Amino acid sequence: MPAQLEHANFTVSDPAATAAWMQDVFGWHIRWEGDAMAGGHTKHVGTEDRYVALYNPGRTAEAKASSYHTLGGLNHVAVVVDDIDATEKAVQAQGFVPENHADYEPGQRFYFHDADGIEYEVVQYD
Repeated sequence: MPAQLEHANFTVSDPAATAAWMQDVFGWHIRWEGDAMAGGHTKHVGTEDRYVALYNPGRTAEAKASSYHTLGGLNHVAVVVDDIDATEKAVQAQGFVPENHADYEPGQRFYFHDADGIEYEVVQYD
């Protein structure tokens, strides 16, 4: 069996707020939450076997410029959904702006940025 990605961990301004919109938009659930390194706090939100770890250091974290121009930057997170139209409505209900829509081989996609400027790609395969 090839290796599988279990989780990604990134710094957000408010793990609870980010986890809440992810639960609403993607149908995920909180898997774990608790104290983290350096006095921070982390929430794990996702499915039974895959998740994102939402970390906050417990102090003001500095936002960086476009990650597409930063070595080691997180460019976007892609999430596969069964109903892209329903997901787009849920994204809009959270106040996020879907953009860069495309029909392509093998499916459809759009992107949006969350309140921390993290870019998400939403994909539905045909």
